[in-house]
Amino acid sequence: MLYTAQQTTSLPTNGFQYLLLSVDDHVLTITLNRPQKKNALHPPMLAELAFALAHAQHNPAVWLVVLAAAGDTFCAGMDLKSLTNGSDERPAVPEPTGPVRLGELLQQLDKPTIAQVQGGVHAGGFLLVAGCTYAVAVETATFSLPEVKRGLFPFQVLALLFDLMPARKALDLCLRAQTLTADEALEIGLITDKVSADQLLTTVGQLADELKQVSPTAIQFGLRARRALKSLPPDQQQAYLYEQFVQLQQTPDAREGMTAFLEKRPPKWSGD
Repeated sequence: MLYTAQQTTSLPTNGFQYLLLSVDDHVLTITLNRPQKKNALHPPMLAELAFALAHAQHNPAVWLVVLAAAGDTFCAGMDLKSLTNGSDERPAVPEPTGPVRLGELLQQLDKPTIAQVQGGVHAGGFLLVAGCTYAVAVETATFSLPEVKRGLFPFQVLALLFDLMPARKALDLCLRAQTLTADEALEIGLITDKVSADQLLTTVGQLADELKQVSPTAIQFGLRARRALKSLPPDQQQAYLYEQFVQLQQTPDAREGMTAFLEKRPPKWSGD
């Protein structure tokens, strides 16, 4: 993470410039709020996103994150004007300690993330959708990687796509820059659910409710383990997973879960 727990204890006093944040029953909703620019990403917005994700990571009251967007486009990718000319705008948060790589930040998050896709996803917007644990999209959403038409290449997106689909399909999306329908995105695993526009909020809400029924601590251990397995050699993976299980057993959530099971009652998770 690019911000410390101390830095993100409090959110900006005057709010964010390009995000809207709300918390409801352990769910942090981060809404991209640059609709006049189709939520295109530029340095101030990226810094705010990095800050908001760090806040989610460090705040024990946040159990999961919903990533939404205002307007008719979920995200048009990088703002090419700011990429070319730079930006002299100041974000509403301190400068991050390094470059903001959204796919990396989302994968470092130890809490489930749900992309609530109400419109088109293009170019770097794929980092947000492919980086989330779940992606629920409206049936009219379209998905495209047009970078090669601009003389660029979606390098970071490609790395995330390799986790979701066969390598040839991931490469094809980057090389031919074809536009996918929601049905096609669902078929290849880019999104996890396709719904009508009037069902988007309900479906995301139901998914969030299901995730809140299980132990947030167990989920966090599991997501960290998934990330760690990528860097561990095969002969060390089982020992690591066994040690994680031993550690998880000692947590208040694990003790509560086993006690609730024996007492035949719903568990009361603390997230500790």
